[in-house]
Amino acid sequence: MADCFPFRNKIGLDVALEALTDAWLSKRLNLGALNRAARKLRVQQVIQPYLETDVL
Repeated sequence: MADCFPFRNKIGLDVALEALTDAWLSKRLNLGALNRAARKLRVQQVIQPYLETDVL
């Protein structure tokens, strides 16, 4: 799901957020792994506000 965020302008932010939400609801989301992947893809600052809100 973190790999959607670098392409959020092409695929749409709603698609990236839906992938994040689906992973959270299906209990596949490991926050540590997500954080490492987001840092590696340089989208950690983009994902962080969505993790802090109650969008998930």
